[in-house]
Amino acid sequence: MDFISLRPLNDLAVYIERLVEKRLWLKVLIGLFLGILLGIALNPSTGWVKPEVSSQIATWLDLPGQIFMKLVQMIMIPLIFTSILSGIVGNVQSGLKEAGLKLFIYFIATTTLSIVIGTFVALWLKPGNYIADLGGFSGDGSVPEKMEGQSGLMQNLPQAISNLIPANPLQSILSGEMLSIVIFTLIIGIALTQLERKTAKPIFLFSEAVQKICMVVVSWAMRLVPYAVFGLVAALLSKIGWEVLIALGYYIMVVILGLLILLASYLLILFAFTRRNPFTYFSKMKDAQLLAFSTASSAAVMPLSMKTADEELGVRSSVSDFIIPLGATINMDGTALFQCVTTIFMAQAYGIDLSMAHILLLTVTVVGASIGTPAIPGGGVIILSSVLGSVGIHADGLLVIIGIDRILGMFRTAVNVTGDLTACVVFNELIPISTQEKEEQNE
Repeated sequence: MDFISLRPLNDLAVYIERLVEKRLWLKVLIGLFLGILLGIALNPSTGWVKPEVSSQIATWLDLPGQIFMKLVQMIMIPLIFTSILSGIVGNVQSGLKEAGLKLFIYFIATTTLSIVIGTFVALWLKPGNYIADLGGFSGDGSVPEKMEGQSGLMQNLPQAISNLIPANPLQSILSGEMLSIVIFTLIIGIALTQLERKTAKPIFLFSEAVQKICMVVVSWAMRLVPYAVFGLVAALLSKIGWEVLIALGYYIMVVILGLLILLASYLLILFAFTRRNPFTYFSKMKDAQLLAFSTASSAAVMPLSMKTADEELGVRSSVSDFIIPLGATINMDGTALFQCVTTIFMAQAYGIDLSMAHILLLTVTVVGASIGTPAIPGGGVIILSSVLGSVGIHADGLLVIIGIDRILGMFRTAVNVTGDLTACVVFNELIPISTQEKEEQNE
């Protein structure tokens, strides 16, 4: 089949590049600082505002953040669906189709590495002990029965694998089961490559139009980001006491330390595969990293990530057009580390002692959960509730985590995007240039 040439998603980066030029990240930091000041002023402990008035104001302060999240959630699935579809069609004749298994193994390996790092820092620094000392959580120190019964998971593994193929794709879309949606998209994309050009052309043109519409909506949503951060932080600080805030601050520092170690691991990976100065690559990723930090959504940053990979990192378009959309849905290293640290943090706060067997089980669970994490603000916490339930830890404490998730979300999304760009550089080295790409270069 002679494939139609789709407009690359990175061409649509024009819709969000203006935000980078106007220093969206700086506006976010200013909003964060002002939110802290307002939140402290609204906290009933200061005696400046009555509790009922503070609660009412906090509800309105949350509104910009809720609108932003809803807008991104609204376009996330169609954007990822059409991006992966375009990547498959654009790369069916390249060497990337032969590297699918290697790419999957790479993603699993880096996700596992992030969980190992998260487990190490959480067990070493024990952030949950500080919350437990404050009486913020209660528990009897025993391992829940549900956790003890997880050995049956392996017996149902064949069924779990078969369930990844959605019998009802519409139901998977409505329930937000991202991994099933990705598999469905891959199947449809491969099937499209078998159609005649005349039959497939309307679908390709429709995909391009959907991508453009999604990016317009994303550009609208991003204008709310500074106000969303301001409101969410102010609302959080208006509700919690100083002791809990300090304990949560220590937990935040543990997560950030783990993310920094993971970034150092990416530097080693880049050097191992390219034998070049890895800091040079990182310096060229800064625009995508700053936008990811500002928006806390790797899906929203995809066009700029593709453009960064192609124009700054020297990655072939055939590689970045496939890896970036796929990585935005299944390569969530920063999110996996956050989920692991938070789960251990919750176990420590409840006084639950985790054995090595339980930690290994947790690792498997978090790997699977991170693969299906939505690439949206708050997506990590949404999936984390199911992770906690799978190991029998009460999810009530997530109400506190949700309040500070916006701060952590900015850091882990920047790491997620860095991981995707690192994968692009690695596979640009691993995948040989196809004959078609050589001919295009010669032209």
